[in-house]
Amino acid sequence: MNTLLIIIVLLLAIVFFTPLVIFGYLYFVDKRQTQHSILRNYPVLGKMRYILEMIGPEMRQYFYNNDSEDRPFNRNEFVFVNKAAKYKDRMIGFGSDRDFEKPGLYLVNKMFPLQHSELKIDQSRKVETKLYQITQEGLISRDEHRHDEKIDPYLLSDEDAIVIGRNTVAEPFRVKGLIGQSAMSFGSLGSHAITALSKGLGMAGGTWMNTGEGSVSPYHEKGDVDLIMQISSGLFGVRTKNGEFSWEEFRNKAGKEKVKAFELKLAQGAKPRGGHVAANKVTEEIAEIRNLHPWQTVDSPNRFENIRNTGELLDFLSEMREVGGKPVGIKLSVGNEAEVEDMVKVMKEKDIIPDFITIDGGNGGSGATYYELAASVGLPTFAALPYMDQLLEKYGLRERTLIIASGQLVTPDKVAMALAMGADLVNIARGFMMSTGCIRTHKCHTNTCPVGVATTDPKLEQALDIEEKKYRVCNYLISLREGLFDLAAIAGIDSPTKFTKEHLIYKDQFKVHGR
Repeated sequence: MNTLLIIIVLLLAIVFFTPLVIFGYLYFVDKRQTQHSILRNYPVLGKMRYILEMIGPEMRQYFYNNDSEDRPFNRNEFVFVNKAAKYKDRMIGFGSDRDFEKPGLYLVNKMFPLQHSELKIDQSRKVETKLYQITQEGLISRDEHRHDEKIDPYLLSDEDAIVIGRNTVAEPFRVKGLIGQSAMSFGSLGSHAITALSKGLGMAGGTWMNTGEGSVSPYHEKGDVDLIMQISSGLFGVRTKNGEFSWEEFRNKAGKEKVKAFELKLAQGAKPRGGHVAANKVTEEIAEIRNLHPWQTVDSPNRFENIRNTGELLDFLSEMREVGGKPVGIKLSVGNEAEVEDMVKVMKEKDIIPDFITIDGGNGGSGATYYELAASVGLPTFAALPYMDQLLEKYGLRERTLIIASGQLVTPDKVAMALAMGADLVNIARGFMMSTGCIRTHKCHTNTCPVGVATTDPKLEQALDIEEKKYRVCNYLISLREGLFDLAAIAGIDSPTKFTKEHLIYKDQFKVHGR
């Protein structure tokens, strides 16, 4: 009995005195430090301030921000992606919480819309996937099970299929879906995430996967999906040991069956300059793929070293098309409108037109970029996109190239709006990241992504189960395509390829404006 009493007393002493010892230690340490004024004056309360500051993002995300308030994606958009990916469900109840008093864009509906049977959809091939179904949901528990399902792919008809490089190359690229994965490199994302994306997109079919500037990795090729290889100013994957462009390496990449096209990256919305990869992400494997030195931070040059103007860019593009025999496009962020118009003029004069032009809005994302670049450089997608479309029309080049839009287009309505503004195709990056498990912790640049998406740390990557997430990628993409066809029907058109500016309307505070 005495022994038990002693143990109880010791436990109570530990419970009561341990916090006092810890706070006492922190008090004397912080009272003597010189870095933080508030800790010097208020050691204990100051420490609580820093703790609250550290968990502030999570508190705002889960408790304080309303469902349509967070940035760059609000809770409604995040939930949409996850429901579409896990359950192939796009339904909501009670109505939208969009603030309809504010100015904004809306899609036009027809008084007599089309029936589903009147739409031009290719449903000939069923997609075998897995969906979840909730059987019971309580306050602290959820009972759900996963089951096999065959779903329709919602592909474009053969008649409406988009052909990239139709009249310019020996091997044009034909796609039967309007939505593909935007540029995401192995290195920015880990091997598990890239593999899950590759397999999931391949299952859905009719799409493409942009490799990002980090070159073609083995993980991009794991699934049965077509690739667009991006080439940046760092020339990763097509460079010599000295960092110069290698035609031999380019021919090797062009010879890959899965590589269907190339994209020369001048800029992306979140970083109108070369890319950045921190040293702790440049593993030996990544260094080998990119032809770099491992464990060294990599910053691509702001532009291609030997390309100083549009004429030199187009000459290089033309030679790449001739050597590779596959379509070549460019990616840019619209900033200086006069400069962009000069580019289009030179295209007209030289009669060298890129097979596609990817317009990445300043509201686009990045695994790592500088604050000032992401926040204030380059026009947002819905401002840049119609400007490029109108320029190409003005110079009679619109029918000779395609426009791919990119930047926060994660829901069917945003995709439809982009198409109506002039896009032929749409790229999505962060939506696909969320479908593989991203929870928006904003740690992409630290290599400490807690869910194993934007990290090459093997311990963190193991959390991402490829065989689970590949189905979610597939379901999300098909949900987007299904929603896009539903919107087309409501707009009175039989295919989403037929969205035009006539299907958009803008409401300011008092009036409605047609486009």
